[in-house]
Amino acid sequence: KYHINPTGRFVVGGPMGDTGLTGRKIIVDTYGGMGRHGGGAFSGKDPTKVDRSACYMARYIAKNIVAAGLAERVEVQLAYAIGVAEPVSVWIDTFGTGNVANGQLEELVRRNFQLTPKGIIESLKLRRPIYKKTAVYGHFGRNERDFTWELTDKAAALREQVAGRSESAVKASR
Repeated sequence: KYHINPTGRFVVGGPMGDTGLTGRKIIVDTYGGMGRHGGGAFSGKDPTKVDRSACYMARYIAKNIVAAGLAERVEVQLAYAIGVAEPVSVWIDTFGTGNVANGQLEELVRRNFQLTPKGIIESLKLRRPIYKKTAVYGHFGRNERDFTWELTDKAAALREQVAGRSESAVKASR
């Protein structure tokens, strides 16, 4: 599918359309050289910018997949087009450590996580004044209550859904 200027006429640009100092510490704020990075910085951006909020959601998804025991290691990629609310791509790579096929995990993610910018903001409670804390010590790997993307509160539900599917598949094959 092709998206050509999906928001319509582009009128507001420059500082009025996207203000704030950004572009600092993009690798050290995430995973160092361990994981791929889309290049967008976090600091200086409000949660409506998927450069920031979708990375938080990808972290949240990955932590829940691992906590559910569905993979030992996982990378979650979410790709967006400006003006298109749903991600144009959800891609999962378990690097061969998955107990479930990557494609099945992608379906599971789409069913269980709100992936629109609005859904991400609401589910991770990103409208709170929490961002000052991210200015030091990075955005990930911290056990602070305000960092909702570090929670593993969906792990049990993911595990149960996979177990339920497995039982259904066994019954169907009989």
